[in-house]
Amino acid sequence: MSKAKRVMLVDDNMDAAESLAQLLALSGHDARTAGDGNQALSLAREFHPDVVFCDLGLPGMNGYEVAKELRSLPFGREMVLAALTGYGQPSDREKSAEAGFDAHLVKPVDPSVIESFLDDYA
Repeated sequence: MSKAKRVMLVDDNMDAAESLAQLLALSGHDARTAGDGNQALSLAREFHPDVVFCDLGLPGMNGYEVAKELRSLPFGREMVLAALTGYGQPSDREKSAEAGFDAHLVKPVDPSVIESFLDDYA
């Protein structure tokens, strides 16, 4: 098991986000969810996550914009940002890297892959 981390999950599919948050909590992580970009930015300012998993296809502010805004926060360079999305084309991966994501994971992702990511990357 990885060292406990503060993890933020940003996804407009709240059922999926809450389910993953519960699984991460069972592994000892402090996991919080946000359903859109504005909620994510507000939560990040209060929570200071170590790791953010963010969907790209969000309503309003998309995940690329969320990543750029997160990186602009005073503590934004320290967090690990991973796109967790259904967008898996090479151009999507390029855009996520340009927006400031450290990694790009394509849904559906097995929860064990998320835990391994937290062990290895964060």
